[in-house]
Amino acid sequence: MKWQDKLGNQRNWVWRGWQIRYTFIRPHEYSLQEVPLILIHGFGASIGHWRNNLEVLGSHHTVYALDLLGFGASQKAPVNYKVKLWVEQIYDFWRAFIRKPVVLVGNSIGSLISLAVTASHPEIVKSAVIMSLPDPSWEEKITPAFLHPVVMGIKNMVVSPLLLKPLFYIVRHPIVLRRWVIIAYANPEAVTSELIDIFARPPQDHGSARTFVALLQGFTSKNFSPNIKDILSNLTIPILLIWGNQDRLIPPVLAEKFAQYNQNLQVLYLDNVGHCPHDENPEEINKLILNWIDHNLKKIKGIKLPCN
Repeated sequence: MKWQDKLGNQRNWVWRGWQIRYTFIRPHEYSLQEVPLILIHGFGASIGHWRNNLEVLGSHHTVYALDLLGFGASQKAPVNYKVKLWVEQIYDFWRAFIRKPVVLVGNSIGSLISLAVTASHPEIVKSAVIMSLPDPSWEEKITPAFLHPVVMGIKNMVVSPLLLKPLFYIVRHPIVLRRWVIIAYANPEAVTSELIDIFARPPQDHGSARTFVALLQGFTSKNFSPNIKDILSNLTIPILLIWGNQDRLIPPVLAEKFAQYNQNLQVLYLDNVGHCPHDENPEEINKLILNWIDHNLKKIKGIKLPCN
């Protein structure tokens, strides 16, 4: 089966004049008690990254996944990219298609967006399962104040369109992409030609070079996202944070620090998994997500999951 055939019922939705790609799968036996899921991908990914999760999760719950603006098959819009923009996209998508509390499932920047959505619109989120949570403010915290202007100056040079556009045409080549993607995985065999195809197709779209520049400029800006500590300290929903012990992009040690900010956050480490647990070990992640939702639906407190 081609990976495109694993993505459920794909549709296009026009949001603020931009085309957004999304998909959904509904269980054969619908229940009023079932809680919908929204899957939010990471930086550079798309709904294709959930190809091994959608069908399994969709056999129990209505599952939605969408390409964030600027990624996947969604429009490569020339906008100022911030977490707030994607929060508004998720919220408007929820209003248009769901309108009942959901479980948010995110990976990498999708985890950050999931928490930001919960903070901005707590009424729509029942619980969250997040994986490999980045903290864009971490660099600023560990950098001495007198070096901030220097660091910002270097960033502005690095994200210059004169440098990034030529770089983009090199980076988007499948051979080069493979070298980058393999860093995110503990098992090199998990980086298949199918996975590379998922990452390599969107950069061929019209406007993708310009969007690549805008995304990196937004990502390196000071106000790209809210502060993780501020968000977590004020959330009251149950949160499961899953982290691969072999994550080479974001150090797993951050998970314990995040857990100090919120008593409702449970950390689960997985061995032999890198930055993308849902794709590298989908069988385990699918079970964990369904288990987590089942326990929360039954309002069982003190959930115990095996932690390494």
